Amino acid sequence: MQERSSVAELAASLRNELKRYSPGEKLPSSRALVERHRVSPVTVSRALAELVAEGLVTTRPGAGAFRAEPPAASPRPVDTSWQEIALSAEPGGDQVPRSVDASGVVATLARPAPGVIELNGGYLHPDLQPERALAAALARAGRRPGAWTRPPVDGVPELRAWFAREIGGPGGALAASDVQITAGGQNALTAALRALAAPGAPVLVESPTYPGMLAVARASGLRPVPVPVDADGVRTDLLADAFRVSGARLFVCQPLFQNPTGAVLAAERRREVLRVARAAGAFVIEDDFARLLVHDDAAALPPTLMADDRDGTVVHIRSLTKATSPNLRVAALAARGPVRDRLRAIQVVDNFFVPQPLQETALELVGSPAWGRHLRFIAGELTVRRNALTAALAGRLPALAGAAYGGIPGRDGGPYVPCGGYQLWLRLPDGADEAALTDAALRAGVAVAAGRPYFAAEPSAGHLRLSFAAAAGPAEITEGVRRLRTACDELGVAVE
Repeated sequence: MQERSSVAELAASLRNELKRYSPGEKLPSSRALVERHRVSPVTVSRALAELVAEGLVTTRPGAGAFRAEPPAASPRPVDTSWQEIALSAEPGGDQVPRSVDASGVVATLARPAPGVIELNGGYLHPDLQPERALAAALARAGRRPGAWTRPPVDGVPELRAWFAREIGGPGGALAASDVQITAGGQNALTAALRALAAPGAPVLVESPTYPGMLAVARASGLRPVPVPVDADGVRTDLLADAFRVSGARLFVCQPLFQNPTGAVLAAERRREVLRVARAAGAFVIEDDFARLLVHDDAAALPPTLMADDRDGTVVHIRSLTKATSPNLRVAALAARGPVRDRLRAIQVVDNFFVPQPLQETALELVGSPAWGRHLRFIAGELTVRRNALTAALAGRLPALAGAAYGGIPGRDGGPYVPCGGYQLWLRLPDGADEAALTDAALRAGVAVAAGRPYFAAEPSAGHLRLSFAAAAGPAEITEGVRRLRTACDELGVAVE
């Protein structure tokens, strides 16, 4: 059983047992709880911590755990109705509302309830994370001379140099001085959007695209303008039109294994993106989030857009988080020219710096033999899980499996199956209610992501995004699809 499921079950059991104790009465010792419930000491500690956080239990060092005293009378409710006016008051002119819809982001960050299969997550399952290598790297990093001193605001020089080599490629297109270390890819994306577009300005985005980027753009007062994507990436013929019509000076894209479609920007379109952006006097933010999530059967990966950029058009984002752990929030924000100074200023004002022990841990990890072994391991495991998902869809939901994964056909005319990343993008039959389907799926015991948050404008059809990285393995993926079929049958969604 997964640790978090054991913790939830033990916490629920202890809540019921508390009814037998008087306020202030001592609970059984941790050792007794371990023996009675046949769980680990860590599980007992975490379950008690949940009850403490809920105000049901108090702990005293050296004495044990006790049922908490009943809370005092509830204080007088605070009247916050005035905030509706204050938060909705916007300045004059054509300004973008400051309210933010974070539902698409929260859906992928929230932990599912015990027993629910996670096919909506955006991070590797714990079994795929390099926990031993991370622990060893963290231990070595903590002993490095100066590891606990204040780091350079740009980042540890050796880590910046490593990212520069990874992003720029063997041609040395990037220098360490072009790289700023940030607290994860989302942090880098936020800084880049704020630096490159003024509030109220349009920003071109792929359609569909990553909901976290749309949320950040809107929170920054920007107006996302969608540009359609197909199996070869963004439609560059429409990109040129979008620049011309909108007057935008910024385009955000994921050229490699795009989220959610998995599309890879074709070679001829790579050149065209740079040409069109340069002609418009615009920047391109290259979010290279999935380069480390390549599958075993992928062809050689293309270089980054930044490696081919000779005009300073591209601002590049590269994170270690997706390929390691959600807690290793270390990323690079790379740029050349005056924009580098602006990005640096915003990053420093917002965050000061990324903690040096975290940077040193990342440096220890990527410099160890375990790093290459880990990347080869997840390449194989992601391939196995992707194949399990496509096979389960073909068997249980053939109409969805045959929907060319979101209406993006492969070059052979069959369903487009990405060779990197961690998700499949499914187009629902006409008339299917994706919100109702995701709710029904959750009742059936599987969490899937609705497609609506991935669109900057109204979508032409309903979609689902299914992740195969957060599940425990092929068997759980297969069972998740079976539960999704149950939800489809409940709502009468045609899947044959």
